[in-house]
Amino acid sequence: MIGSGAKLFMNMARAMTEAPFAGTIGDWLCDNASRFPDKVALQFEDGRSWTYPALDGWADQIVGILRNQHHVEHGDRVAYLGFNHPAMVALLFACARIGAILVPLNWRLTPAELTFIALDCGPRVLFADATFEEIARSVAQAAGGLEIEPLGALEEMRSSEKLVSAGGSMPDPVLVIYTSGTTGRPKGVVLTQRALLTNAHCSIDLHRLSPDDRVLVVLPLFHVGGLNISLTPAVHAGATIELHSRFDPQQTLQAIERFRPQILVLVPATMMALMKLPGWPDADTSSLRMLTTGSMVVPVELISAFEDKGISVVQVYGSTETCPIAAYTQPGEGQTNPHTTGKSGSCSQMRIVDAAGRAIEGSGVDGEIEIRGDHVMQCYWNNPGETAEAFNGAWYRTGDIGHIDAEGNLYFRERAKHTIVSGG
Repeated sequence: MIGSGAKLFMNMARAMTEAPFAGTIGDWLCDNASRFPDKVALQFEDGRSWTYPALDGWADQIVGILRNQHHVEHGDRVAYLGFNHPAMVALLFACARIGAILVPLNWRLTPAELTFIALDCGPRVLFADATFEEIARSVAQAAGGLEIEPLGALEEMRSSEKLVSAGGSMPDPVLVIYTSGTTGRPKGVVLTQRALLTNAHCSIDLHRLSPDDRVLVVLPLFHVGGLNISLTPAVHAGATIELHSRFDPQQTLQAIERFRPQILVLVPATMMALMKLPGWPDADTSSLRMLTTGSMVVPVELISAFEDKGISVVQVYGSTETCPIAAYTQPGEGQTNPHTTGKSGSCSQMRIVDAAGRAIEGSGVDGEIEIRGDHVMQCYWNNPGETAEAFNGAWYRTGDIGHIDAEGNLYFRERAKHTIVSGG
């Protein structure tokens, strides 16, 4: 049952989607600093924590670092290579305030792939944590002398003075996330601040997110799953987040019992790793209101294993190009209808088209899944050809095959060209 406070917050979130939002996503921190002056916004696995005012101030300080030391201006790219870290979170909101674009790099890629991305997007500066500094230096050299900064540079507070940081706005790109799908070179998916706002409202609706919630984030932030299904919506909602540098099943299980989160996002592989732990059967997971998953078809047996432990499993359908939330199931459907990937999100539209790109009338007929909404990517970075191919008018062509039943439920059948990325 949803409490009255959560219902009020959901209604407020829906109302916000119907009206323009002034400012930037960086203003989420400022707004929450006023609303929750003593509340912890973000805590890290090492025990450090930041209140909303502290995180807001940190983002503002990073604005000064980016502008004064690296001459980052509106439209410039800022790259990050490293495991999940609170500094990367503050960096995202700082970029939003300037109107700059964060490019979170996948640390699993080869140096050659990372060099291609650096040459493609041309970042002004690359921040790297200690684990990846050597790789960052080799990428910088191959990319023609890209400026490298250690991650620690973002943790040095330069001034206690409030900085003037206006410059970004909702239509501005704020993220470029590279995805290769199943074929070809990596493509930079350009997501605007409006897309992140719209996606956050979908997540708030999906998770019944309220300021009272605690959200555990363990998936990589270089993917939209870890970043945009849980973390950025949780910030927008004014929730408390615990961030882990990377997924470790034992640490995740311990955090569930210690941190007592209501929301956790995992992909099937990480769900399986959690289930295989000796302590899983007796672990206290009662705080979890739901576990969100996706990334292709989720095995029914895996859903049932979590549902049998009293954890409601919901599925998300989407891709990097849709920020990613395009469709999702409701709590309880993991038991009653585990084969669907849900209905269109609260801020999204979905349809099925035939081989000629015409909408299929009626239900139950397989075709290509197309998505429309403010959460859909603006374009592929520096790639007008691929961008044109990815759209059918205003509709994003997923390349995935499926059908919608009479109740509006989506049933995914097969992937034609793009990888579904929902959670990592």
